[in-house]
Amino acid sequence: MKKVIIYTTPTCGYCKMAKAYFKDNNIAYIEKDVAIDQSAADEMINKSGQMGVPVIAISDEDGGNEQLIIGFDQSALASALGIGV
Repeated sequence: MKKVIIYTTPTCGYCKMAKAYFKDNNIAYIEKDVAIDQSAADEMINKSGQMGVPVIAISDEDGGNEQLIIGFDQSALASALGIGV
């Protein structure tokens, strides 16, 4: 099982699409709202260099082999999660 963290804001349409994709595919995730959590925003920027959301971090359960996906890229998510497109 992969560990999934999604950095979001409440008004982000692509964040909502990504979360719906996770739900439809029974993917558990941790959501970090960077609009209200400055430490999560700093963490996202340090990891990705991005100020925009969504930023999705997918790693092994132990946190190793982290892969970052910027934006809602369904084919990249499917590949990183090992599921069909």
